[in-house]
Amino acid sequence: MQLTVNGAARKFDGDPQMPLLWYLRDLLELTGTKYGCGMGLCGACTVHVDGKAVRSCQTKMGTLAGKSVMTIEGLGGGHVVQKAWMAANVPQCGYCQSGQIMQAVALLKEKPKPTEQDIDGAMQGILCRCGTYQRIRTAIKAAAGVKA
Repeated sequence: MQLTVNGAARKFDGDPQMPLLWYLRDLLELTGTKYGCGMGLCGACTVHVDGKAVRSCQTKMGTLAGKSVMTIEGLGGGHVVQKAWMAANVPQCGYCQSGQIMQAVALLKEKPKPTEQDIDGAMQGILCRCGTYQRIRTAIKAAAGVKA
């Protein structure tokens, strides 16, 4: 099966039931995407598939033929959300940050000027062990150019 990961064509001929998370981390060595709960509940493993945020621990490789996957490495480090994250001092322990950022990028793609309710709804289910939710909200608003 063919797919694209961070803009590069890739081939996968393994078990179609393998979670995307293992393919990314173990086979492609893209370790920015984190393993959290393994049940799609914490959001640490969030990546984009065809532009939509998905939990990679629950996404089976067999569903990805011809699709495009983007991980935190695919953002490159200069994305407006990443810059806003740093300006708002969001990261604390950092474990959830790639999932948080990928979810925020998907939100802003869908709703460039999100309301508080949009932010809360989109970010619900992306857990932060350190409780930096206020800083996350501030960074999303800054990236969107919405008054905090």
